[in-house]
Amino acid sequence: MSILVVGSVAFDSIETPAGKRERCLGGAATYFSLAASYFTQVRVIAVVGEDFTAEQEAVLTSRGVDTRGIEHASGKSFHWTGSYLKNLNEAQTLKTELNVFERFTPQIPADYRDSEFLFLANIDPSLQEQVRRQMTAVRMVCGDTMNYWISGHAKNLARVLESLDTLLINDGEAKLLGGDPNLLCAARKILSMGPKSLVVKHGEYGATAFFGQRSAIGNGGAIAPFRSPALPLAEIVDPTGAGDSFAGGFFGHLASQPAVTLKAFREAMFYGGVMGSFAVERFGTDRLQSLTRAEIDQRFSLFREMSHLE
Repeated sequence: MSILVVGSVAFDSIETPAGKRERCLGGAATYFSLAASYFTQVRVIAVVGEDFTAEQEAVLTSRGVDTRGIEHASGKSFHWTGSYLKNLNEAQTLKTELNVFERFTPQIPADYRDSEFLFLANIDPSLQEQVRRQMTAVRMVCGDTMNYWISGHAKNLARVLESLDTLLINDGEAKLLGGDPNLLCAARKILSMGPKSLVVKHGEYGATAFFGQRSAIGNGGAIAPFRSPALPLAEIVDPTGAGDSFAGGFFGHLASQPAVTLKAFREAMFYGGVMGSFAVERFGTDRLQSLTRAEIDQRFSLFREMSHLE
């Protein structure tokens, strides 16, 4: 089944203890699309500038990603410059050049309107809401956000949260949005805002899922929080895009299943961790471009062995 993702396709300039890379392909929609493409059909809506060439687009199309929804505008593409030299778990933003992304207004092609799954990547919540209003027939909608939107665009974000089946954010964002330093209390507050379920990413420590009373996954019954692990890695080359890759693996697996059951949801948490662990092994999207499904399934088995109690 098809996923429609709306977000950024960009260039990143990154420095980590492993080295430096200038203007590699990045953006939330890019990482998400590549990760999800190993599970199901992906369609992407984004905007790029004149510096985005056929070579970069081929990175997506070679994985079967439908790029007809990418608008080519006059000017330069979104460019983010960041450093992980101080802390591998948190990027230091050195420069953000929105360029054509500053004028981005998502346009949904007619051929995309039958998409059954919708992922609203980390963009202005007013744009997320515009897309959500147009995609009323989707089976499941999942969204992301960040501190900037939580702090400065609360009213617009609140309208988006009301329409989400699942919100995916990291633990710092969850505590900020929920207004509580205790994650469980923050999660309960967030679920009261509208999302039927919440997935909180903990980086190298895995992820936790929380379920609200409106969640259809447990047939209306209470569901305990579920924790999935992260794979201990000897070397992390580039953490950029790990969270978006997690989202792609998570939502991609759900979209590939006959039904969104509790079992499928929990498996999706593991596949999210798998894709995130691959993404950090190389700069940019390099590792996501060269994966095989056999490698993904082998690592999924490893994740299961790590968390299985005989």
